[in-house]
Amino acid sequence: MGLLTIGAFAKVSRLSPKALRLYDELGLLTPARVDPVTGYRSYAPEQLDRARLVAWLRRLGMPLARIQHVCTLEAGPAAQEIRAFRAQFEADTAARRDLAVFLIDHLSRKDPAMPPVTEPLGIRYAALSDTGLVRESNQDTVYAGSRLLAVADGYGGRGAVASAAAVDALKPLETDGIPAGPLLNVLEDAIDRAEHAVHGAAGNGPSSEEDGTTLTAMLWTGSQLALVHIGDSRAYLLRDGELSRITHDHTVVQSMVDEGRLSPEEAASHPQRSLLVRALGRGADATPDMRLHDARRGDRYLLCSDGLPAVVPAEEIHRVLSGTGEPEQAVRGLIALANGSGGPDNVSCLVADVVALQR
Repeated sequence: MGLLTIGAFAKVSRLSPKALRLYDELGLLTPARVDPVTGYRSYAPEQLDRARLVAWLRRLGMPLARIQHVCTLEAGPAAQEIRAFRAQFEADTAARRDLAVFLIDHLSRKDPAMPPVTEPLGIRYAALSDTGLVRESNQDTVYAGSRLLAVADGYGGRGAVASAAAVDALKPLETDGIPAGPLLNVLEDAIDRAEHAVHGAAGNGPSSEEDGTTLTAMLWTGSQLALVHIGDSRAYLLRDGELSRITHDHTVVQSMVDEGRLSPEEAASHPQRSLLVRALGRGADATPDMRLHDARRGDRYLLCSDGLPAVVPAEEIHRVLSGTGEPEQAVRGLIALANGSGGPDNVSCLVADVVALQR
């Protein structure tokens, strides 16, 4: 078969002539021949596979620069790159879904047709932080109050100052209550304050680019717990005997797991498992995950720095949370488990129980 005209090639490749001209200009799909007089483009039949791949990737919504990279790869690595793009797309979709759920739940609370909460609820809580058995200092900050629950894990030379600054920036939510206005805006404003506070705490010295903190916090509204999360500290929910993790680690290794490049077992021992992709710090992506949880009497929440799950299996965390009565007993038991496993890192735990209030 001879060369195909741009019109014929567009028809069989399902790419428009306009798209073909653009891809030629970008070097993504160069014609087999360009007439030196008319500038008319012609394509070889063997270019169809690449053209169809480009068309499919565009339907996926992949950016042109990334498509260009995929087209340079052999089949196996190209499939891996598409898998990674799919994982990122699914993560972005999940984030938008969570935000939509958050907004629906929050606005529904303002709907007069919604039935009021009949049982007044409160939280009973305890928090504890420990240096561990290896580190010389503790860079974690943990805070528990009647409205605000927070754990921050600092890093860098001024990590302790950074984590304390982030939590301190949220404390007005505890003392002043929840300001008027949409809850989502309240939380975003609080994160902005925390980010600026961390930048100020890190200073402008040579190490300031390496200083920062994670932040996982929950705000009690009287019937719900609003979660904000940045980094690899974690939040868990024990409900009806089942333990579920309600945060997603913002680490390089977790991204590799999401993309199918690592198994969860491989990730647990990966040397870069603590390398963050989101945090509060200079040059870091400080975009928080936000969720809203309807409270039920009997729920038990755990917020912790990564010093706990790094060395204590989930089934042991479940055992302690479900087997101890008071929050203080639970936090002491969890920290004892971390130190019993070598205590290689600072560890902070906060346990909050949703309880019925006395009328």
